[in-house]
Amino acid sequence: MYDVKNTINGTFGTLWVDNEIWAEVEAFEAIVNIDYEDVNMAGSLATHKKQIGWNGTGNLTIKKVNSRVARKMAEAVKRGQVPRMKFVGKLADPDALGFERVALYDVTFDSFTLLKFEQKTVMTQETAFAYSDYDLIDAI
Repeated sequence: MYDVKNTINGTFGTLWVDNEIWAEVEAFEAIVNIDYEDVNMAGSLATHKKQIGWNGTGNLTIKKVNSRVARKMAEAVKRGQVPRMKFVGKLADPDALGFERVALYDVTFDSFTLLKFEQKTVMTQETAFAYSDYDLIDAI
């Protein structure tokens, strides 16, 4: 059994993009997807897996406070350029056992929203991203 106070509260998550804190982040997720190739072995009915690579993907939800993402992307994309960023995420609940911190490199947004609104709704913006390198800086 574990002490319930060590359950991590996501409220204490923080994200820096290119060394600038994005305080309006509501949700953040970075995933490592492992690419496998099937390997068949004589005498075995099982399909075995061999890692042949990996790719990084993720999702970012921010409260709509400014045009931060559109400003970073709009003109560059029209010129045929893809802005590449560095993300550093940290989850540090003060009541838990410690904190986690990860750095993502070569981050690119898959898409971005120019404008969206809905009556009587606090606006958020969801953006999928990809990355090609990472460091697990701190782990619990």
